[in-house]
Amino acid sequence: MNMHQIKTTNTLLLFIVVPVILYTLKILSFIFIPLVLSMFIALMFLPIKRWLLKKGIPNLISVSIIILIIAVLLKTGIELIQLSSKEILADDTLFYEIKIKLVQLILAIENIFGIPHTESENEILHYIQKSNIFKNVGSTIEFIGNTLTLTLMTVFFTILWLSESINFQKLLNHTIIKQKNLSIKVFRRIEKDLIKFVIVKFFISLLTGIGFTLTCLIFDVSWPIFWGLFAFLFNFIQMIGSFVSVSFLGLFALVELDTTGSLILFIGILTGIEILMGGVLEPIFMGKSFSINVITVLIMLMLWGYLWGVPGLILSIPITVFLKIIFEQFPKTKMISYLISGKDYQLILPNI
Repeated sequence: MNMHQIKTTNTLLLFIVVPVILYTLKILSFIFIPLVLSMFIALMFLPIKRWLLKKGIPNLISVSIIILIIAVLLKTGIELIQLSSKEILADDTLFYEIKIKLVQLILAIENIFGIPHTESENEILHYIQKSNIFKNVGSTIEFIGNTLTLTLMTVFFTILWLSESINFQKLLNHTIIKQKNLSIKVFRRIEKDLIKFVIVKFFISLLTGIGFTLTCLIFDVSWPIFWGLFAFLFNFIQMIGSFVSVSFLGLFALVELDTTGSLILFIGILTGIEILMGGVLEPIFMGKSFSINVITVLIMLMLWGYLWGVPGLILSIPITVFLKIIFEQFPKTKMISYLISGKDYQLILPNI
């Protein structure tokens, strides 16, 4: 078999293997999502564990301290959610006001687009029933069950990663990068880049949430803590999250704010916050390590969103950075790495 036939065979095998891998990732998502998520969580805390071990603290106690830190962070998040829930439930009259304005908005839309007006006593209930929302109770229960299972499995896998029952560096060495020294360097770079990504993303999302909360307070829009928390969480979804945050809060403000000028200014400020945080500050703090082509970001969001849903949207960029670093280590895949980052492959590798 000559070189041309070998190359053709390898190409055909690639076209067969890649869809099989993607299909497997989708079918076994209930295992791979918590496994990958827990791996990234563990990588964030491994430097703390190494520091504790250097101080002479036993491995079991080190893992317990890290689990305690994670538990405190989760507890803080739950308390914020409870606080925002109390904020919403305490506002009894607002729901009635929103209902009236939504009915007015629905009537205006019906008049604009010539939609036949319903004679139902409850305009909103008519559209809710039409969209079969109340028929999806079973799906809601299933979603809660899946979320609980995902959380428990993520906790279990995180403990395995932290206790090094699953050693990421050794796994990398045995499967992808056979050279031990190189596998250690790649592991440390993945760890460093991931920590940098999470820290920058957390503080950018935090500033975005604070900005949304303050804007709501200035314009006297209800539930400022809830909307700040909403913006904070959705900002972890690259590109799509910022659009969703502004859109939802803008629709809510459409019901709450009386004047068109105030509404336009309100949405303009929210958009400005997202552009400043996501378009200016985030790329500056991320640096060149996270210079990923916009087209690549969109493709990865669609791919991992299709495979794993919302967790896939959140994990898409860390996975992309992970793949980019791995591809850089091999001459045959360096071109893919530079395509991901949007760099000129021939310019960077003039001898190839």
